[in-house]
Amino acid sequence: MTESTTTQNDGISGVDIVLEHVSKTYPGQTEPAVADVSLTIPAGEIVVFVGPSGSGKTTTMRMINRLIEPTSGTITIGGRDILSMDGNKLRQKVGYAIQQGGLFPHMTVAQNIAVVPKLLKWDRARITARVEELLDTVGLDPAQFADRYPRQLSGGQQQRVGVARALAADPPVLLMDEPFGAVDPITRGLLQDELMQIQAELRKTIVFVTHDFSEAVKLGDKIAVLGEKSVVMQYDSPEAILSNPANETVAGFVGQGASLQQLNLLRVRDIRLEQRPTAREDTSVEEFAARIDDWGVILDSRDRPVRWTDRKHLTGATSLRSVGLPLGEIVTTASTLQDALEAILAERNASTVVTGPRGRYHGVVTIETLIETIRSLREQHEGDPPIADPAAPHDDAPGSDDADSEGSPG
Repeated sequence: MTESTTTQNDGISGVDIVLEHVSKTYPGQTEPAVADVSLTIPAGEIVVFVGPSGSGKTTTMRMINRLIEPTSGTITIGGRDILSMDGNKLRQKVGYAIQQGGLFPHMTVAQNIAVVPKLLKWDRARITARVEELLDTVGLDPAQFADRYPRQLSGGQQQRVGVARALAADPPVLLMDEPFGAVDPITRGLLQDELMQIQAELRKTIVFVTHDFSEAVKLGDKIAVLGEKSVVMQYDSPEAILSNPANETVAGFVGQGASLQQLNLLRVRDIRLEQRPTAREDTSVEEFAARIDDWGVILDSRDRPVRWTDRKHLTGATSLRSVGLPLGEIVTTASTLQDALEAILAERNASTVVTGPRGRYHGVVTIETLIETIRSLREQHEGDPPIADPAAPHDDAPGSDDADSEGSPG
Protein backbone atom coordinates (compact mmCIF):
# COMPACT_ATOMS: atom_id res chain seq x y z
CA MET A 1 0.00 0.00 0.00
CA THR A 2 1.35 3.35 -0.96
CA GLU A 3 0.29 6.62 0.58
CA SER A 4 -0.86 9.49 -1.58
CA THR A 5 0.55 13.00 -1.68
CA THR A 6 -2.37 14.23 0.43
CA THR A 7 -1.30 11.85 3.16
CA GLN A 8 2.04 13.56 3.48
CA ASN A 9 0.76 17.11 3.07
CA ASP A 10 -2.33 16.99 5.29
CA GLY A 11 -1.14 14.80 8.17
CA ILE A 12 -3.50 12.02 7.11
CA SER A 13 -2.19 8.55 7.93
CA GLY A 14 -4.99 6.74 6.11
CA VAL A 15 -5.28 5.87 2.41
CA ASP A 16 -8.14 5.75 -0.09
CA ILE A 17 -10.24 2.60 -0.43
CA VAL A 18 -12.06 2.08 -3.72
CA LEU A 19 -14.70 -0.60 -4.38
CA GLU A 20 -15.66 -1.04 -8.04
CA HIS A 21 -18.60 -3.30 -8.94
CA VAL A 22 -17.92 -5.62 -6.01
CA SER A 23 -20.21 -8.61 -5.55
CA LYS A 24 -20.30 -11.70 -3.35
CA THR A 25 -22.25 -14.88 -4.00
CA TYR A 26 -21.75 -17.67 -1.47
CA PRO A 27 -21.29 -21.27 -2.68
CA GLY A 28 -24.63 -22.99 -3.19
CA GLN A 29 -26.54 -19.71 -3.42
CA THR A 30 -28.13 -18.37 -6.57
CA GLU A 31 -28.66 -14.82 -5.30
CA PRO A 32 -25.70 -12.62 -4.29
CA ALA A 33 -25.33 -11.46 -0.69
CA VAL A 34 -23.71 -8.30 -2.06
CA ALA A 35 -24.49 -7.07 -5.55
CA ASP A 36 -22.44 -4.58 -7.58
CA VAL A 37 -21.22 -2.18 -4.88
CA SER A 38 -19.13 0.80 -5.99
CA LEU A 39 -17.80 3.24 -3.37
CA THR A 40 -14.81 5.51 -2.86
CA ILE A 41 -13.80 5.88 0.79
CA PRO A 42 -11.57 8.96 1.17
CA ALA A 43 -8.26 8.80 3.00
CA GLY A 44 -8.39 9.87 6.63
CA GLU A 45 -12.19 9.82 6.97
CA ILE A 46 -14.69 7.69 8.89
CA VAL A 47 -17.25 6.12 6.56
CA VAL A 48 -20.13 4.35 8.26
CA PHE A 49 -22.07 1.49 6.66
CA VAL A 50 -25.57 1.55 8.11
CA GLY A 51 -28.47 -0.69 7.21
CA PRO A 52 -30.82 -3.38 8.53
CA SER A 53 -29.68 -6.83 9.59
CA GLY A 54 -29.06 -9.01 6.56
CA SER A 55 -28.31 -6.12 4.24
CA GLY A 56 -24.76 -7.36 3.65
CA LYS A 57 -22.94 -4.44 5.26
CA THR A 58 -20.61 -6.68 7.30
CA THR A 59 -19.93 -8.87 4.25
CA THR A 60 -19.03 -5.76 2.26
CA MET A 61 -16.64 -4.57 4.95
CA ARG A 62 -14.98 -7.97 5.38
CA MET A 63 -14.20 -8.15 1.69
CA ILE A 64 -11.91 -5.14 2.16
CA ASN A 65 -9.42 -7.22 4.18
CA ARG A 66 -10.37 -10.48 2.42
CA LEU A 67 -11.78 -12.19 5.46
CA ILE A 68 -14.44 -12.84 2.82
CA GLU A 69 -13.18 -13.18 -0.74
CA PRO A 70 -15.12 -11.13 -3.32
CA THR A 71 -16.73 -13.08 -6.15
CA SER A 72 -16.24 -10.28 -8.64
CA GLY A 73 -15.18 -6.65 -8.86
CA THR A 74 -12.10 -4.79 -7.70
CA ILE A 75 -11.06 -3.38 -4.31
CA THR A 76 -7.97 -1.20 -4.00
CA ILE A 77 -6.35 0.18 -0.85
CA GLY A 78 -3.96 3.06 -1.41
CA GLY A 79 -4.14 2.33 -5.13
CA ARG A 80 -3.14 -1.33 -4.78
CA ASP A 81 -5.45 -4.19 -5.75
CA ILE A 82 -6.01 -6.34 -2.64
CA LEU A 83 -6.09 -9.51 -4.74
CA SER A 84 -2.48 -8.85 -5.73
CA MET A 85 -1.42 -9.16 -2.06
CA ASP A 86 -0.95 -12.15 0.21
CA GLY A 87 -4.07 -12.30 2.36
CA ASN A 88 -2.23 -12.62 5.66
CA LYS A 89 0.09 -9.71 4.88
CA LEU A 90 -2.91 -7.62 3.83
CA ARG A 91 -4.64 -8.25 7.16
CA GLN A 92 -1.50 -7.27 9.06
CA LYS A 93 -1.82 -3.82 7.44
CA VAL A 94 -5.54 -3.42 8.07
CA GLY A 95 -6.69 -3.03 11.68
CA TYR A 96 -9.82 -4.96 12.64
CA ALA A 97 -12.01 -4.39 15.71
CA ILE A 98 -15.17 -6.35 16.45
CA GLN A 99 -17.92 -6.54 19.02
CA GLN A 100 -16.71 -7.47 22.54
CA GLY A 101 -13.10 -6.86 21.51
CA GLY A 102 -12.40 -10.36 20.19
CA LEU A 103 -9.47 -10.68 22.61
CA PHE A 104 -7.55 -13.91 23.12
CA PRO A 105 -8.57 -15.03 26.64
CA HIS A 106 -5.29 -16.81 27.43
CA MET A 107 -3.19 -13.70 26.65
CA THR A 108 -2.64 -10.63 28.80
CA VAL A 109 -3.69 -7.20 27.58
CA ALA A 110 -0.12 -6.44 26.55
CA GLN A 111 0.21 -9.75 24.70
CA ASN A 112 -3.09 -9.18 22.88
CA ILE A 113 -1.98 -5.76 21.66
CA ALA A 114 1.42 -7.13 20.62
CA VAL A 115 0.09 -9.88 18.34
CA VAL A 116 0.62 -8.14 14.98
CA PRO A 117 3.88 -6.36 15.95
CA LYS A 118 5.29 -9.77 16.90
CA LEU A 119 4.22 -11.21 13.54
CA LEU A 120 6.05 -8.28 11.94
CA LYS A 121 9.12 -9.17 14.03
CA TRP A 122 9.38 -5.91 15.92
CA ASP A 123 12.02 -5.98 18.67
CA ARG A 124 10.90 -6.30 22.27
CA ALA A 125 11.66 -2.72 23.28
CA ARG A 126 9.68 -1.32 20.37
CA ILE A 127 6.70 -3.56 21.18
CA THR A 128 6.73 -2.59 24.86
CA ALA A 129 6.84 1.09 24.01
CA ARG A 130 4.00 0.70 21.50
CA VAL A 131 1.80 -1.19 23.98
CA GLU A 132 2.29 1.50 26.61
CA GLU A 133 1.60 4.27 24.08
CA LEU A 134 -1.63 2.66 22.87
CA LEU A 135 -2.95 1.89 26.34
CA ASP A 136 -2.46 5.53 27.21
CA THR A 137 -4.16 6.52 23.95
CA VAL A 138 -7.31 4.51 24.76
CA GLY A 139 -7.42 5.77 28.35
CA LEU A 140 -6.01 2.77 30.23
CA ASP A 141 -3.05 3.08 32.62
CA PRO A 142 -0.33 0.70 31.33
CA ALA A 143 0.95 -0.01 34.85
CA GLN A 144 -2.54 -1.07 35.91
CA PHE A 145 -3.83 -2.93 32.85
CA ALA A 146 -0.92 -4.35 30.80
CA ASP A 147 -0.68 -7.61 32.77
CA ARG A 148 -4.41 -8.22 33.22
CA TYR A 149 -6.35 -10.88 31.32
CA PRO A 150 -9.54 -10.13 29.35
CA ARG A 151 -11.71 -11.79 32.02
CA GLN A 152 -10.45 -9.18 34.50
CA LEU A 153 -11.73 -6.29 32.36
CA SER A 154 -15.13 -4.69 32.00
CA GLY A 155 -16.85 -4.72 28.62
CA GLY A 156 -15.79 -1.15 27.92
CA GLN A 157 -12.19 -1.90 28.87
CA GLN A 158 -12.16 -4.93 26.58
CA GLN A 159 -13.36 -2.73 23.70
CA ARG A 160 -10.60 -0.21 24.41
CA VAL A 161 -8.01 -2.97 24.27
CA GLY A 162 -9.59 -4.24 21.04
CA VAL A 163 -9.16 -0.83 19.45
CA ALA A 164 -5.57 -0.62 20.73
CA ARG A 165 -4.80 -4.02 19.23
CA ALA A 166 -6.27 -2.96 15.88
CA LEU A 167 -3.99 0.10 15.89
CA ALA A 168 -0.88 -1.72 17.11
CA ALA A 169 1.07 -1.82 13.84
CA ASP A 170 -0.09 1.69 12.86
CA PRO A 171 -2.20 0.49 9.90
CA PRO A 172 -3.55 3.08 7.45
CA VAL A 173 -6.98 1.38 7.46
CA LEU A 174 -9.17 0.35 10.39
CA LEU A 175 -12.29 -1.81 9.97
CA MET A 176 -14.79 -1.78 12.84
CA ASP A 177 -17.73 -4.21 12.90
CA GLU A 178 -20.36 -3.06 15.44
CA PRO A 179 -17.51 -2.63 17.96
CA PHE A 180 -19.60 -0.92 20.65
CA GLY A 181 -22.81 -2.89 20.24
CA ALA A 182 -22.39 -5.12 23.31
CA VAL A 183 -21.76 -2.45 25.97
CA ASP A 184 -24.19 -0.34 27.99
CA PRO A 185 -25.39 2.96 26.48
CA ILE A 186 -23.26 5.23 28.69
CA THR A 187 -20.07 3.27 28.02
CA ARG A 188 -20.97 3.15 24.34
CA GLY A 189 -21.15 6.94 24.18
CA LEU A 190 -17.78 7.27 25.91
CA LEU A 191 -16.17 4.76 23.54
CA GLN A 192 -17.56 6.65 20.55
CA ASP A 193 -16.07 9.85 21.94
CA GLU A 194 -12.69 8.20 22.49
CA LEU A 195 -12.68 6.85 18.94
CA MET A 196 -13.25 10.36 17.62
CA GLN A 197 -10.49 11.76 19.84
CA ILE A 198 -8.11 9.10 18.52
CA GLN A 199 -9.18 9.76 14.93
CA ALA A 200 -8.57 13.49 15.36
CA GLU A 201 -4.94 12.66 16.20
CA LEU A 202 -4.27 9.76 13.82
CA ARG A 203 -6.47 10.48 10.77
CA LYS A 204 -6.85 6.83 9.75
CA THR A 205 -9.26 5.62 7.09
CA ILE A 206 -12.02 3.93 9.11
CA VAL A 207 -14.88 1.79 7.82
CA PHE A 208 -17.44 1.38 10.60
CA VAL A 209 -20.48 -0.94 10.48
CA THR A 210 -23.57 -0.24 12.59
CA HIS A 211 -27.35 -0.65 12.49
CA ASP A 212 -27.81 2.49 14.63
CA PHE A 213 -28.37 5.62 12.55
CA SER A 214 -27.69 7.91 15.53
CA GLU A 215 -24.26 6.30 15.89
CA ALA A 216 -23.67 6.76 12.17
CA VAL A 217 -24.54 10.46 12.38
CA LYS A 218 -22.27 10.94 15.37
CA LEU A 219 -19.21 9.17 13.96
CA GLY A 220 -19.37 9.42 10.21
CA ASP A 221 -17.70 11.92 7.92
CA LYS A 222 -19.82 10.11 5.35
CA ILE A 223 -22.61 7.56 5.69
CA ALA A 224 -23.41 4.80 3.22
CA VAL A 225 -27.05 3.76 3.73
CA LEU A 226 -27.21 0.19 2.42
CA GLY A 227 -30.30 -1.73 1.42
CA GLU A 228 -30.82 -5.35 0.42
CA LYS A 229 -27.69 -6.91 -1.08
CA SER A 230 -25.75 -3.80 0.04
CA VAL A 231 -27.35 -1.66 -2.66
CA VAL A 232 -26.13 1.87 -1.91
CA MET A 233 -29.32 3.89 -1.40
CA GLN A 234 -27.47 7.06 -0.40
CA TYR A 235 -23.83 7.94 0.19
CA ASP A 236 -23.23 11.41 1.54
CA SER A 237 -22.42 13.50 4.60
CA PRO A 238 -24.69 13.15 7.66
CA GLU A 239 -25.91 16.71 7.12
CA ALA A 240 -26.94 16.01 3.53
CA ILE A 241 -28.74 12.77 4.41
CA LEU A 242 -30.60 14.43 7.29
CA SER A 243 -31.72 17.36 5.18
CA ASN A 244 -32.48 15.47 1.97
CA PRO A 245 -32.96 11.69 2.32
CA ALA A 246 -32.88 9.98 -1.07
CA ASN A 247 -36.05 7.92 -0.58
CA GLU A 248 -38.59 6.75 1.99
CA THR A 249 -36.35 3.91 3.16
CA VAL A 250 -33.53 6.31 3.97
CA ALA A 251 -36.05 8.64 5.62
CA GLY A 252 -37.06 5.72 7.83
CA PHE A 253 -33.48 5.41 9.05
CA VAL A 254 -33.31 9.12 9.79
CA GLY A 255 -36.43 8.83 11.90
CA GLN A 256 -36.47 12.23 13.58
CA GLY A 257 -36.70 15.80 12.32
CA ALA A 258 -33.54 17.47 11.10
CA SER A 259 -33.61 20.15 13.79
CA LEU A 260 -33.43 17.55 16.57
CA GLN A 261 -30.81 15.49 14.78
CA GLN A 262 -28.66 18.62 14.53
CA LEU A 263 -27.79 17.97 18.18
CA ASN A 264 -25.97 14.86 16.95
CA LEU A 265 -24.01 16.88 14.40
CA LEU A 266 -22.70 19.61 16.68
CA ARG A 267 -19.85 18.76 19.04
CA VAL A 268 -19.07 20.03 22.50
CA ARG A 269 -15.89 21.51 21.03
CA ASP A 270 -18.09 23.74 18.83
CA ILE A 271 -19.66 25.65 21.73
CA ARG A 272 -18.42 27.91 24.49
CA LEU A 273 -17.10 26.12 27.58
CA GLU A 274 -16.81 27.58 31.04
CA GLN A 275 -13.83 27.00 33.30
CA ARG A 276 -13.75 25.98 36.95
CA PRO A 277 -10.75 26.20 39.31
CA THR A 278 -8.66 23.01 39.15
CA ALA A 279 -5.94 21.49 41.30
CA ARG A 280 -3.98 18.27 41.34
CA GLU A 281 -4.33 15.97 44.31
CA ASP A 282 -0.93 17.03 45.69
CA THR A 283 -1.90 20.74 45.68
CA SER A 284 -2.18 22.55 49.03
CA VAL A 285 -5.76 22.57 50.38
CA GLU A 286 -5.39 26.20 51.49
CA GLU A 287 -4.12 27.33 48.07
CA PHE A 288 -7.00 25.62 46.26
CA ALA A 289 -9.64 26.89 48.71
CA ALA A 290 -8.48 30.46 48.08
CA ARG A 291 -9.27 30.08 44.37
CA ILE A 292 -12.72 28.52 44.70
CA ASP A 293 -15.74 30.81 44.53
CA ASP A 294 -18.37 28.10 43.93
CA TRP A 295 -16.90 24.69 43.12
CA GLY A 296 -13.73 23.27 41.58
CA VAL A 297 -12.33 20.12 40.00
CA ILE A 298 -9.65 17.86 41.47
CA LEU A 299 -7.30 16.29 38.91
CA ASP A 300 -5.00 13.28 39.06
CA SER A 301 -1.30 13.42 38.17
CA ARG A 302 -2.15 13.25 34.45
CA ASP A 303 -4.65 16.14 34.63
CA ARG A 304 -7.69 13.88 34.39
CA PRO A 305 -10.71 14.97 36.48
CA VAL A 306 -11.46 12.64 39.37
CA ARG A 307 -13.74 14.55 41.80
CA TRP A 308 -15.37 17.92 42.41
CA THR A 309 -15.30 19.89 45.63
CA ASP A 310 -16.32 23.20 47.18
CA ARG A 311 -15.10 25.32 50.09
CA LYS A 312 -17.38 23.51 52.54
CA HIS A 313 -15.76 20.15 51.67
CA LEU A 314 -12.31 21.65 52.10
CA THR A 315 -12.92 22.95 55.63
CA GLY A 316 -10.65 21.02 57.98
CA ALA A 317 -9.22 18.86 55.18
CA THR A 318 -5.48 18.14 55.19
CA SER A 319 -5.17 16.75 51.64
CA LEU A 320 -7.08 16.94 48.38
CA ARG A 321 -6.74 13.17 48.08
CA SER A 322 -9.32 12.68 50.83
CA VAL A 323 -12.01 15.18 49.82
CA GLY A 324 -14.53 15.68 47.07
CA LEU A 325 -17.39 13.79 45.46
CA PRO A 326 -17.61 11.75 42.22
CA LEU A 327 -18.20 13.79 39.10
CA GLY A 328 -20.96 11.60 37.65
CA GLU A 329 -21.23 11.50 33.86
CA ILE A 330 -18.43 13.21 31.93
CA VAL A 331 -18.45 14.15 28.24
CA THR A 332 -15.56 14.86 25.91
CA THR A 333 -14.84 17.56 23.35
CA ALA A 334 -15.84 14.98 20.71
CA SER A 335 -19.22 14.31 22.36
CA THR A 336 -22.32 15.55 20.61
CA LEU A 337 -24.61 18.15 22.15
CA GLN A 338 -27.15 15.33 22.51
CA ASP A 339 -24.61 13.47 24.69
CA ALA A 340 -24.02 16.58 26.78
CA LEU A 341 -27.73 17.18 27.26
CA GLU A 342 -28.31 13.57 28.31
CA ALA A 343 -25.39 13.72 30.75
CA ILE A 344 -26.78 16.84 32.41
CA LEU A 345 -30.35 15.52 32.56
CA ALA A 346 -29.31 12.07 33.83
CA GLU A 347 -27.44 13.61 36.76
CA ARG A 348 -29.95 16.46 37.18
CA ASN A 349 -27.02 18.88 37.18
CA ALA A 350 -26.77 22.31 35.67
CA SER A 351 -23.41 21.37 34.13
CA THR A 352 -21.08 18.53 33.26
CA VAL A 353 -17.29 18.28 33.08
CA VAL A 354 -15.64 18.03 29.66
CA THR A 355 -12.41 16.18 28.92
CA GLY A 356 -10.11 16.40 25.89
CA PRO A 357 -7.42 14.09 24.45
CA ARG A 358 -6.10 11.46 26.87
CA GLY A 359 -8.97 12.26 29.25
CA ARG A 360 -7.50 15.55 30.42
CA TYR A 361 -9.73 18.26 31.89
CA HIS A 362 -10.94 20.73 29.27
CA GLY A 363 -13.76 22.74 30.85
CA VAL A 364 -17.44 22.65 31.77
CA VAL A 365 -20.56 22.77 29.59
CA THR A 366 -23.66 24.26 31.21
CA ILE A 367 -27.37 23.78 30.64
CA GLU A 368 -27.66 27.49 29.85
CA THR A 369 -25.23 27.15 26.94
CA LEU A 370 -27.10 24.13 25.60
CA ILE A 371 -30.47 25.85 25.83
CA GLU A 372 -29.07 28.84 24.00
CA THR A 373 -27.70 26.58 21.25
CA ILE A 374 -30.94 24.57 20.95
CA ARG A 375 -32.95 27.78 20.68
CA SER A 376 -30.66 28.97 17.89
CA LEU A 377 -31.00 25.66 16.03
CA ARG A 378 -34.79 25.78 16.26
CA GLU A 379 -34.80 29.29 14.84
CA GLN A 380 -32.56 28.18 11.95
CA HIS A 381 -34.72 25.15 11.15
CA GLU A 382 -38.12 26.58 11.99
CA GLY A 383 -40.64 25.26 9.53
CA ASP A 384 -38.56 22.23 8.49
CA PRO A 385 -40.98 19.45 7.49
CA PRO A 386 -40.54 16.20 9.43
CA ILE A 387 -38.52 13.62 7.53
CA ALA A 388 -40.61 10.82 8.98
CA ASP A 389 -42.85 10.18 11.94
CA PRO A 390 -40.95 11.07 15.12
CA ALA A 391 -39.28 7.98 16.53
CA ALA A 392 -39.03 6.97 20.13
CA PRO A 393 -35.93 8.18 22.01
CA HIS A 394 -32.87 6.30 20.75
CA ASP A 395 -31.35 3.46 22.72
CA ASP A 396 -28.29 5.47 23.74
CA ALA A 397 -30.30 7.86 25.94
CA PRO A 398 -29.43 7.00 29.56
CA GLY A 399 -32.30 6.93 32.02
CA SER A 400 -32.29 8.96 35.20
CA ASP A 401 -33.93 6.41 37.50
CA ASP A 402 -30.69 5.56 39.27
CA ALA A 403 -29.15 9.03 39.04
CA ASP A 404 -28.07 10.43 42.38
CA SER A 405 -28.49 14.19 42.43
CA GLU A 406 -27.48 14.70 46.04
CA GLY A 407 -24.29 16.76 46.33
CA SER A 408 -23.97 17.35 42.57
CA PRO A 409 -22.27 20.49 41.33
CA GLY A 410 -24.34 23.03 39.49
